[in-house]
Amino acid sequence: MRRRAAGSADMGPSIAPPPGPPLWLLAELTYRCPLHCVFCSNPVDYAAHRQELDTAAWCEVLTQGRALGAVQLGLSGGEPLLRDDLEAIVAHAHGLGYYVNLVTSGVGLTEARARALREAGLDHIQLSFQDSSRELNDFLSSTRTFEMKSRVAAIIKSLGYPMVLNCVMHRWNLPHVGRIVEMAEAMGAEFLELANAQYYGWAWLNRDALMPTRAALAEAEGVVDRHKARLAGRMRIFWVSPDYAEAKPKACMNGWGSVFMVVAPDGLAMPCHAARQLPGLQLPNVRDTSLADIWRRSTAFERYRGEHWMPEPCGSCERRGQDHGGCRCQAFLLSGDASATDPVCPKSPDRPLVDAIVDRAQPLVFMPKAKGDVPGLVFRTDANSRARCTGAAAEAAPC
Repeated sequence: MRRRAAGSADMGPSIAPPPGPPLWLLAELTYRCPLHCVFCSNPVDYAAHRQELDTAAWCEVLTQGRALGAVQLGLSGGEPLLRDDLEAIVAHAHGLGYYVNLVTSGVGLTEARARALREAGLDHIQLSFQDSSRELNDFLSSTRTFEMKSRVAAIIKSLGYPMVLNCVMHRWNLPHVGRIVEMAEAMGAEFLELANAQYYGWAWLNRDALMPTRAALAEAEGVVDRHKARLAGRMRIFWVSPDYAEAKPKACMNGWGSVFMVVAPDGLAMPCHAARQLPGLQLPNVRDTSLADIWRRSTAFERYRGEHWMPEPCGSCERRGQDHGGCRCQAFLLSGDASATDPVCPKSPDRPLVDAIVDRAQPLVFMPKAKGDVPGLVFRTDANSRARCTGAAAEAAPC
């Protein structure tokens, strides 16, 4: 364990002030999903967490969250459309005054169900694509869903929802980024998020296969910039930077326990999507602890809140109030120490680990079409999930 900074009156870390409200509440309604994406952010051991909160429990979580001051609600998974009670949950959230956002692959979103969700009070739908081509979209998710997603996009547009598309970017689809933008434009999207892969969950297992070269990233960002200029006023494009290559820690969740809370399908409450994997962090569960106690008093949410926990060089860094020390899950995965300076930071003693990972990325020489085309690629499946947390596999990929 690295030595913590003692701090000083003018420069050092301070005890965290009382938190404001969790303005953004993410309800991961289920880990079940018909897709098998190789970059899924769900935990690799999701098959061990099958006991989902029921309708009444989710409604109580939302009621408590609203009383705490939460205003934005995300409904995600897995695939939230697999919940038969989704309309009831949306209606309850709408009645409480949330702005309700559905994050979906689109599988199961018929026109009838989309209308029912709109009548229940759903405000916003974010639809994910894996690529602009049927071949690569279907390869990356190991499903035949591209045409279905295109139909769902048309349904969303016809019902007057804001058209919001999301595509996770990585080695395989970065060369298609221009076509992805053009696809979104043709679908009438108002917003397009191009989120470079974050290496947690299944993306961590597949990191070397997904990691692009610096040259590929630079070329793709240039293409995006040109489309941003061309589409200004018609479509907003958000390019979520790859922090491994940019050597710039992200302000993860705007600071641990600052504005964001996620509740997992089994009721575990976390300051971020991946916190379940951090060793020694006793995460509370909404089944037996109120959201108010979780947010204001739990040791898990206090652990990295504010600046008191920061080691050097974070403790005296002029950017500590901007990046909040970076990502704790990334620090753990890369250095083995969740309290360490985020290794993507140039000031981190572990930065050479990240440079080595990026430097060994290979240029793209072919487009995969079948599972065997990329040796070692691990698709998200129940069987693979059950296998990840036993024996040597658990040591190779912390769960």
